[in-house]
Amino acid sequence: MNQQQQTRRGVVLAISAYTMWGIAPIYFKAIAHVDAAEILSHRVIWSFVLLGLLLTVMKAWPQVMQILRNPAQMKFLVASALLVGGNWLLFIWSVANNYMLEASLGYFINPILNVILGMVFLNERLRALQWAAVGLSFIGVAIQVATFGSLPWISLVLASSFGCYGLLRKKVSVGAHEGLFIETAVMLPLALGYLMMATSSTANLLANPLSLNLLLMAAGVVTTLPLLCFTGAATKLNLSTLGFFQYIGPSLMFILAVTLYDERLEPENVSTFGFIWLALALFTFDAVKHTRRQRKLRAA
Repeated sequence: MNQQQQTRRGVVLAISAYTMWGIAPIYFKAIAHVDAAEILSHRVIWSFVLLGLLLTVMKAWPQVMQILRNPAQMKFLVASALLVGGNWLLFIWSVANNYMLEASLGYFINPILNVILGMVFLNERLRALQWAAVGLSFIGVAIQVATFGSLPWISLVLASSFGCYGLLRKKVSVGAHEGLFIETAVMLPLALGYLMMATSSTANLLANPLSLNLLLMAAGVVTTLPLLCFTGAATKLNLSTLGFFQYIGPSLMFILAVTLYDERLEPENVSTFGFIWLALALFTFDAVKHTRRQRKLRAA
């Protein structure tokens, strides 16, 4: 396969991954009557099963065992498991309780937060336009707090938990599938324990209609399939190119929230979204400019 075909395939995989993440709220809305912690438990259990089958097909169990025998890597993965579990739980809850706009804002903020985390923890230096983007995002949140007396805590917690998760996964440097499998394995006892103790009418799979059980089991596919597309895209595209597609997910969430699910775009949301979008425009412009400069330097 030549470079052009590789790139084209990578673009298709990237669009597929971010589109699936963007329309995932439709799935979670379909089971919104189920407790968020129950949905999270099923997401962990069925992802664990699906990833286990995938690792068997990939013959990747030696890599998993190697990670399990490494205490330093396991410390990072236990911490990342707790972060991604909390992120999943809050996202599921926010979709079920009509806070999808705030959830989408969190994933718009995430790329800017990643830049800040890189500066603080990885000694990465910010360029002038990146500083401007960070400043605009802070202004957007500050205006909401000062004018309307409310903090977009769902957005900030989703962005910070996912940003810190990405930072830990960057630090531990293990394969995406092996890492996610171990993370789900860490959460598995909590998920099974919760389902065994839960008293809701949907906790007992034997008492549920088959349609509901199939929807709950599909949580594994909803979790794993976009990840497979994303990791496939990451191996075929430059990181800067891949980054241009990351706004598909929150953009689709935003559109779904205001059209299909009739969430109101309140004045405080308008001001915050406006500044965040302006920050992202600067952020993207800077990334394109920096990529072109790097290409010219390499060519020279």
